[in-house]
Amino acid sequence: MLSDQEAAALSCIDEGAVGRTLLELIAVPSVSGSAAESEIQHLLAGRLERLGLDVDLWRMDLAALRAEPGFPGMEVPRTEAWGLVGTTAGGGDGPALVLQGHVDVVPGGDPAAWDGDPFVPRVTGDIVHGRGACDMKAGLVAHLAALGALRAAGVRLRGRVAVHFVVGEEDGGIGAFGTLKRGHGGDACVITEPTGGTLVTANAGALTFRLSVPGKAAHASSRDAGVSAVDAYLPLHEALARLEASRNAGTSPLMAEYPIPYALSVGTVRAGDWASSVPDLLVAEGRLGVRLDEEPAAARAEFERCVAEACAAHPWLREHPATVTWPGGQFAGGRLPEGHPLRDEVRDACTDANGWAARPRERGAPYGSDLRLYAAAGIPTLQYGPGDVRVAHSPRECVSLREVVEVARTLVLTVMRTAGVR
Repeated sequence: MLSDQEAAALSCIDEGAVGRTLLELIAVPSVSGSAAESEIQHLLAGRLERLGLDVDLWRMDLAALRAEPGFPGMEVPRTEAWGLVGTTAGGGDGPALVLQGHVDVVPGGDPAAWDGDPFVPRVTGDIVHGRGACDMKAGLVAHLAALGALRAAGVRLRGRVAVHFVVGEEDGGIGAFGTLKRGHGGDACVITEPTGGTLVTANAGALTFRLSVPGKAAHASSRDAGVSAVDAYLPLHEALARLEASRNAGTSPLMAEYPIPYALSVGTVRAGDWASSVPDLLVAEGRLGVRLDEEPAAARAEFERCVAEACAAHPWLREHPATVTWPGGQFAGGRLPEGHPLRDEVRDACTDANGWAARPRERGAPYGSDLRLYAAAGIPTLQYGPGDVRVAHSPRECVSLREVVEVARTLVLTVMRTAGVR
């Protein structure tokens, strides 16, 4: 199934370098919005230059991006953001393929839950542990390994390959948004998010909501003179549970394997400012899942209608209704166009590179990602990358080096067959 040139390129993947590079990247604590998020962009720019790519590394104009229509939102303070794109030199009339990955990670969380420092990678056999191991430093390494193998094999492409390394995916997608606004694009895109050996061709969306519920303050010894915002919130919480159930009835076949593909989850609840006072305000923040092909505005309207109806049925909230706002990340859904050849190109590349047992099945994902920004820009996009998203964002985060190599091998063939070789 392989040409001599393809076999030669696959043989040039440096598996030792895969492990070393992954350890180096995990050790950079590139939490969203931190200085290390910018640091890793400069580190990676140097790697792309050494691979012979034309590199565009630029400081993003945050104020200008915030003013753009469709700005995806941010959930962390950010004083700077850097874009990074590396493009293969030369090329002719062939297609342009984008390889994309985000450099930012979520915080490490409770240090006591980890076996050691989350940003000091730990290796046990084939498994590398650490924050960002699968989400998604392993995906970045797979891109670098594939490009290194193509360069070492002397492959000359008919088209071009552009590597987009972006910041801010975890809190909205400002990096991808800014990269596309700068004019970087392509004919197709592969994002190496952790997909557990599957092809993700569709993403649900996610919207961050804030629900402010008023009460009436009083001394706790005479709580009957006040109205607890906590008590007022409880019927709203029950209404949101019913809304989640109704929004998950009759899902797409791509999402059928998930018990709750479009989750509605309250993540934080804050109320009161003194133990001996009746709380006069409760603020709940959470995440509303957006269905495939659903406009975010429609999801917001349904949520707001649910809250309004619950308030209308409550004696206190009828006169003092809760308010809904939408801060932070706003992820629409997105999908690869039906019948687009990229799905079969990546699937066949994986099979030919790694054997029939590795042939990936297709599914959707219940979380938002940068896929929707590329899809909205008219760039057919799918996700295929090393690791299991179920351990991401947890102290169990890890990835198999074998998976990273398998993805790199898949990318080598995908690039050669999609961009074409001379």
